[in-house]
Amino acid sequence: MSIALISDVHANRPALEAVLADIAGRDGITATFHLGDLVGYAPWPDETVALLREAEITGLAGNYDSTVATDYQHCGCKYEDPRQEELSHISYEWTRRHVSPATKGVLGALPFRLDVRISGGHQSGSTLILVHGTPTLNTVYWTEDRPDSFCVKMAGIAGAKAGDVIAFGHTHKPWHRQIEGIHFLNTGSVGRPKDGDWRAGYVLLDVAAGRVRPEIVRVEYDLERAMRGIRASELPHEFADFLRTGGKL
Repeated sequence: MSIALISDVHANRPALEAVLADIAGRDGITATFHLGDLVGYAPWPDETVALLREAEITGLAGNYDSTVATDYQHCGCKYEDPRQEELSHISYEWTRRHVSPATKGVLGALPFRLDVRISGGHQSGSTLILVHGTPTLNTVYWTEDRPDSFCVKMAGIAGAKAGDVIAFGHTHKPWHRQIEGIHFLNTGSVGRPKDGDWRAGYVLLDVAAGRVRPEIVRVEYDLERAMRGIRASELPHEFADFLRTGGKL
């Protein structure tokens, strides 16, 4: 069976549309899940949430979702430099002002974690553990340079065993590693990649007969439409340049 995992859409509806179209055009995908951060940084928060609900895609809360839903004092983001910190606050306040009460309700109802029993709930087999940041907090960045010991510690907290998969997002940079039979998988970002590739990213997870094979997929989308939308809004124009460069400003 194949499962599609998407994360960190960040209100980039053009990117989400392209990813969902790519998923729909593939055979054998049995389920699609999102790993949070549906809003922020782009001007389509309500439309993005509505599109996922229309597609009946379930998922969990990213830090941006839970903070917007509760009107927290900030988004819980990590800042690369003082200017990025300033921009993040602008984005957060814009998003809080522009999301509808209905969207806030949807974001607030998202769970912290999802567990998917790949063989079905009544059979033993691999579990797909979905979180946004880590099994402890959705604000912690699980980057590729984390040592194996950190990954094993997180696996223990999550209750993962050999053959299981822990998938997460938040860093906007995809990667995969296997340690002690457990797969650790960062799904990258649909709407705001930071790895220098502007294309929308998601992961296809092929699981069959004890085999786990992730594929990182990149999809071209209407980047110009996304950039025009940002520039036509009150959001900083830097967010458009960020999309164009894949986060390499």
